[in-house]
Amino acid sequence: MTATCPQGHSSSTDDFCDVCGTPIGAGPAPAVQSAPTPAPTTAPAVTAPPVTASPKTCPNCQAANAADALFCEDCGYDFATGQLPPPPAQIDPISGRVLAPPGPPPVSAPTPPPLTGVDWVAEVWVDPDWFAHQQAAGSCPTSGLPTVVPLKGTVQLIGRRSSSRNINPEIDCSGDGAISHRHAELSLAGGQWSVKDLGSTNGTYVGDPGTFPDDQLPAQQRRELADDERIYLGAWTRVVVRKATDAEKAAS
Repeated sequence: MTATCPQGHSSSTDDFCDVCGTPIGAGPAPAVQSAPTPAPTTAPAVTAPPVTASPKTCPNCQAANAADALFCEDCGYDFATGQLPPPPAQIDPISGRVLAPPGPPPVSAPTPPPLTGVDWVAEVWVDPDWFAHQQAAGSCPTSGLPTVVPLKGTVQLIGRRSSSRNINPEIDCSGDGAISHRHAELSLAGGQWSVKDLGSTNGTYVGDPGTFPDDQLPAQQRRELADDERIYLGAWTRVVVRKATDAEKAAS
């Protein structure tokens, strides 16, 4: 007798298949389930790098600072108020007392070049009264005779020297640290001198003798100078433009 197992084999026995061992009376073997196909994964989104703000340049020392910096890391310049920090207090090692902050080094008046028939000169003064009127930080140098600068051209730069930036102003006020490198400009037209602030940090002021102005000149706007008017700038600098004397014209 021949039997057929659920798998389709011919078996000589009718209880279990003598080929595969499957019970003859059992139903067909369960189908083998294939493993589920994993769902496709989505690649993570690529995030654009953050935009980095440009560094902030200190107008006092030209050092580069972070865009959100409140103070210059090199000189302590306050970007919000435009002021420099006061010099640190000094402690007397013997008495332990706090000494007065050191003032700026004595200003040595540069030797002016010989005058060769110039018609105009600029007097650069140390003005303690202007220093006191502003209540400027630090201390004011001792005043004395002015530095007389011959005005040989029709355009004269007022400011402080900078070797790295190749700035060499005709009216050099390097002793006053509150003056910008390119602070103001004098110009002559039709026998009349004018002054223009070049966007300085601490501003340029014009006033009559005996009075001190409180309103600074608008930047990049020329302002004609009347006779005897004075230019005030920095912590203690006063500039007066006047006609050269006969001796100054003849000097060589």
